[in-house]
Amino acid sequence: MTIGAVLKQARKDAGLSQAEAAAGICSQAMLSAIESNKYTPNVTLVIALCQRLGITLETVALAQNFAIGQQKDFNQQVETLCNTHQYRKLLTFLNTDAVIDSIADGAETQAYYYYLAVAEFQGANNWDAALQNLQLCLANAAHTKTLTTLTRLATISAAYIETLKNQQVSPTVQDNIDRALGGIDAARYTENLNIVYYLAALLYFHVKQDTTSAKVLAQGIHFTTSHNSHYMLANDYYLLAKIAQRLGKADEAAAATQRSQLFNELFGEAVFADFD
Repeated sequence: MTIGAVLKQARKDAGLSQAEAAAGICSQAMLSAIESNKYTPNVTLVIALCQRLGITLETVALAQNFAIGQQKDFNQQVETLCNTHQYRKLLTFLNTDAVIDSIADGAETQAYYYYLAVAEFQGANNWDAALQNLQLCLANAAHTKTLTTLTRLATISAAYIETLKNQQVSPTVQDNIDRALGGIDAARYTENLNIVYYLAALLYFHVKQDTTSAKVLAQGIHFTTSHNSHYMLANDYYLLAKIAQRLGKADEAAAATQRSQLFNELFGEAVFADFD
């Protein structure tokens, strides 16, 4: 999805007209042009619109969900609750006996603990419980030599939560980042791998390692576009905007050039030089 499509969907979800969403930020005509991908907004405008529409950095849904058991209805329920960010309901649902009894093998057990970690982190704000469940998720994959997409996601998710908890990139966290990203170019591609780069960049952003965050994000954008995918680019774009805003107090010309190059790589469109 392009940033225009994301903004349009978020506006509709919020029940706002274009005029209401644009009020005090830009003209309705400009928002219409952005939503129809006829105009690429500058970073300040993107951030203002995202804040108005409640789009946050942490809101990430999987491109494809993982099966937690043999019941198709259960898997569909997990997907629905995740995609609509109803994490408290997800936590309650995952703790029911019926769901637990439906788990049949190691892959489903791994997926179950991953979703339980997501629910604890997002729904209950219980970081320790989330980390414990991620460790159980990874324990169910310890015997495999090849890192699956889910193993990489669990590894980078653990690194992300540890970073938020301790407000630093510890040696253990760095090892997990390196493990999650190691050999990813040679892995069997799934769009969920795009999230691995995003979360790595996001954790560096949270501890204000902006240069490293931007570097990882640029690698992630290249990884995504090289696989002809658009998944996560809207989130990547928003994070780039946040980084650019924080770095915007430096040399304006250099910052504008850097941003335009990143946007060009992201969208494959003409380079913009004026971000004021």
